[in-house]
Amino acid sequence: MHSDFLCRVLLWSLAFNYAVLLTWFIVFICARGALRRLHGRWFALPQATFDAIHYGGMAAYKIGILLFNLAPLAALWLAHGSG
Repeated sequence: MHSDFLCRVLLWSLAFNYAVLLTWFIVFICARGALRRLHGRWFALPQATFDAIHYGGMAAYKIGILLFNLAPLAALWLAHGSG
C-alpha cells in the first residue's frame, strides 16, 4: 500500500473521529438533560456517575484516536520526510 494513500486514510480517519468526539462533547454539554432522560429509562444512575461515565468514555475514545490515528500518521510523516 502506498504511504501517501495510507497518510490520507489516517488523516481522514483522524478528522472523522475528532468530529465524532466533538459532537459527543457538544451534545453532552448542551443536551445533558435529554441524554440523562434517555439513559435514565434503562439505567438508574446518579448524576455524578452519569457524568463520570461520559467523561471517561470521551477520554478513552480520545486515547484511542491518539493511539490508532495520530501516532501512526506522525510515524508515517516522519518516515516519509527522512526517506
